Parts: sequence; C-alpha cells; structure tokens
Amino acid sequence: MATKEFTLDDLKRVLRESAGADEGVDFDGDILDSDFEDLGYESLALLETGSRIEREYGISLDDSALTDSRTPRALIDAVNQHLTGAGSAA
Repeated sequence: MATKEFTLDDLKRVLRESAGADEGVDFDGDILDSDFEDLGYESLALLETGSRIEREYGISLDDSALTDSRTPRALIDAVNQHLTGAGSAA
C-alpha cells in the first residue's frame, strides 16, 4: 500500500482545522523549527491535531510522538515515520 508523505502544508491545514490559527503568526513564513507554543498551540491543541492526523491518515501516534514533538519539523518527522511503518510497533 502506497502511503502519502505528510508535509508542512498538511500540518498547517490540520492545525487550522483543529485548533485555528493565531492571528499574530505568519504561517507562510519559516515555521518548521518554531516551537509550537511560540506559534500559539498548547498541548490541548496538539492533542486535537494528533487525533485528526490519526483519523485522516489511519495511523496511531503514541503519546510521546506529540509530547516530544516541540516543533512542526519534529511532528512531521514523527508522522512520516508512522506512515512508512518505522514508528509502528510490530
């Protein structure tokens, strides 16, 4: 089964749909290495984002995938590991 890569654009869309966007954050800027808190997303918003990603992509993220991912780059990497099977438990 071919899996689609999870991209920054995918993450931005899911963040906006699940938690909205802080008006003071430039989502078109370089946010890959910005801390989620600096982008206006707290742990509850990230949990909702994670749930939405799981439903949409048919994966199961461990709690640490969300709590340890402090930046968009880290979360994208964690999701892609699960999509390729590298992050799933056998």
